[in-house]
Amino acid sequence: MMPTIALSVENLSFAYTNKSTGKKALNQLNFKIHSGECTLLLGPNGAGKSTLFALITRLYDSRQGSIELCGFDVRRQSRRALARLGVVFQQPTLDMDLSVMQNLLYHADLHGMGGKLARQRIQQELERLDMYDRRFEKAKELNGGHRRRVEIARALLHHPSLLLLDEPTVGLDVPSRTAIVSYVHQLAGDGQLAVLWASHLIDEVYPQDHLIVLHQGSIQANGPVPEVLAAAQATTINAAFDHFTQAGKQ
Repeated sequence: MMPTIALSVENLSFAYTNKSTGKKALNQLNFKIHSGECTLLLGPNGAGKSTLFALITRLYDSRQGSIELCGFDVRRQSRRALARLGVVFQQPTLDMDLSVMQNLLYHADLHGMGGKLARQRIQQELERLDMYDRRFEKAKELNGGHRRRVEIARALLHHPSLLLLDEPTVGLDVPSRTAIVSYVHQLAGDGQLAVLWASHLIDEVYPQDHLIVLHQGSIQANGPVPEVLAAAQATTINAAFDHFTQAGKQ
């Protein structure tokens, strides 16, 4: 069975400033992400990663280019498109005064899940993340790594086709970061979920990943890790990243 296209971005551009300046935050982006694929969106700070995520999630709007989620246009078919999407933003979004269970039940209700189904899925996702025993603790009582696990569980409750992760490991300790990176790759490896992970940390890339290098609003490389390495004539991802974001790009 051929993998389905979870995300399609075509000729996407976006500018914060007046068009007369000619400066764009994103310039003519084109790429696709398939089910079962973990795609790392690498770029230095200011490359346009968060802007791209804001456009995919409809926090921002763009009339230049198109974005489709599972074949649904995010502008013209927003409800059907965004129903296929799970998101973990860079900034924490849990209600700190609610328990883990209350945070997740609220999210499940937003997606129209009945109480029985919601509790089944909450238990399933929390158990997969070793967090079920802490379901009655308030979010403010958890450390940063455990809060991130809850946010990932929340993003998966409605069984999305695409999981967006906007630098979710920033500020976490090494064990927490390693555990989350491993878990997300496992999710993609199961074959049903597509992952788009924005990062500036090279060590979060696995050899089997798809890699997109974004620099100054433009895609400099797009393909499986071996192809990106070959295009940069590099033996390491770090060297390839330096090649695409420094040489001739200043």
